[in-house]
Parts: sequence; C-alpha cells; structure tokens
Amino acid sequence: MIKDPKNYRILVIEDNPGDLLIVEDLLMEQILAPTLIHANNFKQAAEHLQAPGAFFDVVLMDLTLPDKSGKQLIAEILNLAPHFPIIILTGYTDMEFSTKSIKRNISDYLLKDELNATTLYKSILYTIERNKYIEEIKKSEKRYSDLFRLSPQPMWVLEQGSCRFVQVNKAAIEQYGYCEKEFLNMTLFSISLKEDSGRITELFSSVEPGKEHLQAVRFRHHKKNGDHLEVEMYSTPITIGDNNCILVVAIDITDKILYEDRLIKAILKTQDEERYEIGSELHDNVCQILAASQISLDKLKDALPEQKMNWFNYCREYLALALNEIRNLSHRMAPAFLDDTTMEKAFRELLRMFNIDGRFRTQLHIDEMVKKHPISIEAQLNLYRILQEQLRNILKHGKASSIAVNIRIHNDHLIMSISDNGVGFRPENNEKGIGLSNMQRRAEFFSGKMHILSSPGQGCTINIEIPLQKLLTA
Repeated sequence: MIKDPKNYRILVIEDNPGDLLIVEDLLMEQILAPTLIHANNFKQAAEHLQAPGAFFDVVLMDLTLPDKSGKQLIAEILNLAPHFPIIILTGYTDMEFSTKSIKRNISDYLLKDELNATTLYKSILYTIERNKYIEEIKKSEKRYSDLFRLSPQPMWVLEQGSCRFVQVNKAAIEQYGYCEKEFLNMTLFSISLKEDSGRITELFSSVEPGKEHLQAVRFRHHKKNGDHLEVEMYSTPITIGDNNCILVVAIDITDKILYEDRLIKAILKTQDEERYEIGSELHDNVCQILAASQISLDKLKDALPEQKMNWFNYCREYLALALNEIRNLSHRMAPAFLDDTTMEKAFRELLRMFNIDGRFRTQLHIDEMVKKHPISIEAQLNLYRILQEQLRNILKHGKASSIAVNIRIHNDHLIMSISDNGVGFRPENNEKGIGLSNMQRRAEFFSGKMHILSSPGQGCTINIEIPLQKLLTA
C-alpha cells in the first residue's frame, strides 16, 4: 500500500495511553511520516495551541479529559483554535450531541469503536480540504483592509515581479523596526538573506494573477537592528486597482523551531537510550543465560551414547552461533564509545560487525584534525547512528562490494562521507524512506545538511556536513 507522503502536523488531545497508541497506529497505516504532537489534558493542549507560530493541519480530540470535558471542552478548544479543523474521537454514541458539535464548527465526530485507518484518513483529508474552502470563502475586501492593518502578524502587499513593498501593516513596522516610508523604498530582498534570493524569485514568479492559492515557505529575515528571525511566509495573489500584487503574511516561528529542535532531541535521545538499554540487556542477561546453557550442556557430554554425539555437537554449535550473533547485535545497539572508547574504535567495530561475513572491502579514514577536537558524546552518537543507518541501506539495497568512510574537517565543518560501489539510484526520483529521513533529521539537529550523490550503476555517496562548533563539547 502506498502511504500518503505529505508531512501532516497533527495535534492529538487524548488522555488514554491505549487509545493514543491506536490512533497513532491508524495514522501510520495511511500516512508515511506524520508529525504527531500529544496533549493528555486541556492545559497541555492550550499550551500547544497558544504557542508562538503554532500550526496544525488537524486536531484530533477526545471529549473527556481530566481537567475539562463535553461542551465546555469544545467551546474552549474552539476559542483557542478557531482556524484549525477539529475532529472529535469519542466512545459516546450521542447523535444529538454530535449534531450540535458539527454545528459549532467541529469538522467531524467519529466513534472510537467504529474507527479504522481508512475512515480516519478520509476524515482528515475531508476536514483539511473543507477547512481550506472555508478559509477561501472568508476572503473578502475586509480582509485586505481592516484585517491587513490590524493583523498581529507582519503583512505586506508586494508588487508582483519586483517584490517591492506596496503596503505594510503596523505589525511589520513594529517587528522589523523599519518605518512605513523606509519599507516602501525597499523590496522583500532587502530583508532576506542573500542565499534566499533565488528561492524568493522562484516562489513569486510562479504566482498566477487571478488564481487564489496560499503558499507557505520558511525563510530567514533580518530586522533593522541586525537581529535574525525565522519566519513562515504565506502568500497569495491579489489585485489592487489594475495592478497584480501579492499579499504576504510572515509568521515568526523562531520559538516553534526551537521547540521542534527540543522535541527532536528528546526523540533521538529516547531512541538511543532505548537501544542502549536493549543492547545492554542482551549482552548482560541473554548472553549469560546462553553461556549457562552451554555449561549445562557440557555436563551431559559424558552421559550421552556415541550415536547421540552429533546432536550434542549441533546444539553446542547453535548456542555458540546465537551467542556470537547476540553479542554483535548488542554492540551495534550500544556503541562502545559510550563506555569511554574512541569514536574511531567504535566506527571500526561497527564496520567489522556489519561485515562479519567478509562480503565487503571496507575502509575507514578519520583525519588527524578531527581527532584533535573534543567532539561531544551526543554528536559522536549521532554520527554513529547515521553511519549505522547507511550501512543498513547498503546491506539491504546497495548490492555493493566496497564501502569507504571518510571523516575530515573543511572550512570549519565536519564532513562525513559514506561511499559504496553498489547499484546506485536517482535521488531526484526517490522519496526519502524512514532511514534517510532519520539520517537527515540527525544532521539537521546539529544545523547540518545531508547531500546524496548517486546515479544508476555508479554507487552512492552520502555526505554529512555539520558546522564544527555545533559538535564540540560545551
């Protein structure tokens, strides 16, 4: 089954861990990589909905929470999230209440006992599309006058083509520090980073007059005082008199990005701690049980007749094989450098374990300059996980015979290259799977980038480029 690749941002308000797990499983059946934010009570939901730059494609809400429920809960959530589509997930089959809820701008009302992946997914799609149409209907001349001037978010009207500021609202003046006269003598390029000029030109050159649509793109802007801020720009074409213009809303998402970074850090840390715990348990517990089984088996040797010795030897061999496999698995899950071994030794051991059958020619080179820098354990672990993920990809898809890993420093950036001579692929034609997405997420967590260089028959090279200062021990 082909999953929906769109990155939906979904707030799930649910206090029952079992129901939450079911909802998450149903979403993952239909959507490739949804961004799920969880609140287990009204207070947490309010914090998410009131966060600066908060945005959700849809809100899934249980009707009974520890601190609020029923009509009061619906009223307060609608007050906090008037523009987010809301779907109620409940176990109560009260048709009259569900009808009243729909009339109060709740998008859908689903019973948990009747819920399945297809029903939930279709409801989400319908809700999102319905919400888009509602927002389009709300557009009017009032929006381009009073709401423009009074909007708490920075808004501009740009001249199409030149991106010159035609109108600016009070919020833009207050947030960016330029007066109205200064703005009207500037263009959008004036407050954007130089490296974003190409993206801005591409974004606004594709706008067709008369075709209503919204585009949301992230950029970095600078204020008059030199401070930078991350913004999410929403744009749509409008006509003022006989002139084709573009209405732009710039939402400050600096806090949102910091929150996302903290969330990603927590997720990655939890994953790594869980892997380490499982690896340690395999090594310290399961291996000991198997070793004890070997000792017990040896005590039976003298009591067995000669014709049964083949079975005895088979059992010993299989136990030894199981011990070896579990040791290798536990070492991959709990990398050695967490126990004060160097990153180089941990990487060499990882390559050895993935090449246990000797099918690959492996090469690891870590530049001496890298060894002189105090790279934090957290950074080492993330580089280790990136290498581990790509080795899995090579093992599963690459059909390679050679793997080379090179880690060096260039222009104050640490660069890790992972190359193979396998079948290769066309990166532009391949959607990133979970493995590649995890690698990219780990790189981006340290403000880094991941580049994929590959073509059919020419192998693949993954380049991870991270600012060195982000990797060093504080």
